[in-house]
Amino acid sequence: MASASPIRVLVADDHPLIREGLAAVFASNDNFVLVAEAGDGRQAVELYRQHRPDIVLMDLQMPVMNGAQAITAILALHPEARIVALTTYGGDAQVARALRLGAVSYLLKNTVRKELFSCLTTVHAGGRPLPPEVAVKLAARPACDALSAREVEVLRLVAKGNSNRRASLLLGVTEDTVKGHMKSILSKLAANDRTHAVMIAINRGIFGV
Repeated sequence: MASASPIRVLVADDHPLIREGLAAVFASNDNFVLVAEAGDGRQAVELYRQHRPDIVLMDLQMPVMNGAQAITAILALHPEARIVALTTYGGDAQVARALRLGAVSYLLKNTVRKELFSCLTTVHAGGRPLPPEVAVKLAARPACDALSAREVEVLRLVAKGNSNRRASLLLGVTEDTVKGHMKSILSKLAANDRTHAVMIAINRGIFGV
């Protein structure tokens, strides 16, 4: 039975096929209504201002302004906004980042229709649900393994093929400083070597969206 007041949803995703698919999904359920579609983060912020939807489904990887920036911008203006991060990637660092920015939940794009409706209904009721596979990743993540901003910067340069010496020149620090950062990175990520550390960072979304 349809609710008296359908849950109003804004979808922000730069892929037209994803938006079309979600539009069809919401059209199949009278408890929801799609009020607007955004193709980038900046448009999502503007459309939120115009429509004030109950929930925003926010893709994290978009042009002009990415999802993380759009989440921050919307919540700065409308702290009451309820935003669900939407992505194809389940890296635990990316999950933690979206939640830290203020997203109330997180869905993978391969979420089945029933799970999507269940999540959004719970969010609308004030809950903060997480898919089981996402919750497991967060629970399994050691509290002490978070890389500092500088360590992420160093590892990103390493991922691009830079040596410790080249990284030190690019960062304006000594080579010993870079070596110290790498030692800390390997320890925190329990990585065998530099290549292993880069692969862990990619798989866990540590390099960001």
